[in-house]
Amino acid sequence: MAKQERAIRTRRACLVAAAEIFNECGYEAATIAAIIDRAQLTRGALYFHFTSKEELARGVLAEAVTTEGMVPQPLKLQEWADIALLLAHRLPREPLLSASIRLSVDSKARGMFGTRWPDWIELVGKVLLEAKERGELLPHVDPADTARLFVGAWTGVQLVSEVMPEGRDLSREISRLLELILPNIAVPGVLARLDTSPFRAERLLGADRSTAAS
Repeated sequence: MAKQERAIRTRRACLVAAAEIFNECGYEAATIAAIIDRAQLTRGALYFHFTSKEELARGVLAEAVTTEGMVPQPLKLQEWADIALLLAHRLPREPLLSASIRLSVDSKARGMFGTRWPDWIELVGKVLLEAKERGELLPHVDPADTARLFVGAWTGVQLVSEVMPEGRDLSREISRLLELILPNIAVPGVLARLDTSPFRAERLLGADRSTAAS
């Protein structure tokens, strides 16, 4: 068991180091040597888990779609908002998540590995479909269209906020995006009950980790 746990930690260290280098240099300029140096592992330890930079990139992308911190809510639209807010809170703090976007917008890496945007669209689309079935969405709202457009908008906000000279906080920017979109898709009675605070994700993650520790 201890050996298995060490292997899991080593694999994770390889992915985090690769993500950090991809974020700093881009996919094409990243090297195995730089990743090994960042991970502080031997070449053999890295190659035991990943035989190439391509495999590392695929491993990083495999970690991109995550619902850590999600808690079932009475309203499906709250769960939908929580997905967006949690990702906004976690992405600047977790290299694996930010690297997955860096790889997705890199034309060469995207051509080689694709992106996880279709998976995000599917995830949020399912939540919106459930919200529609429960009567939480306005009659004209199409869950699939809304999911696709929202993932595009979320990604755009993230990319722009990252390069703004004043350093826009992503959680606040996504909170504002939700405030702009939700009145156009949510029925009034549901809209009044939704929490889109930029601090909500932090509270959810704290509650989730407290539950896991107890």
